[in-house]
Amino acid sequence: MSKQPASASILVVDDDPEIVSMLNTRLTARGYKVSTASDGNMALELARREQPDLVLLDVMMPGKSGWEVARALKQDPTTQAIKIVMVTAIGAQVNEITSPLYGADAHVDKPFEFEKLERVISQLVK
Repeated sequence: MSKQPASASILVVDDDPEIVSMLNTRLTARGYKVSTASDGNMALELARREQPDLVLLDVMMPGKSGWEVARALKQDPTTQAIKIVMVTAIGAQVNEITSPLYGADAHVDKPFEFEKLERVISQLVK
């Protein structure tokens, strides 16, 4: 698999430290610049400050939910261009229906295969 351009940055947001660590390790190895947050409030702050190309966003987290974060990012002119992928175990049908309502560009259900997630990411950060 080829390395992504160093300019592609991803904010990983999940309250599960194991998922954050795994995604950070794998995405960094693929050449992405990765930052992480463990709750919705931190995610909004980092997204506004760092302007990542893409946010991988869990739904159920402390502070603001992933849906609240997605909506806030898409309603703010300074962050609305950031791509959002909802990565959640809330249920495939619920994820499919709700993700677009909150402005997400894509969704991936947990548990996920990293290769599938990577395909979704590469389609959005072309």
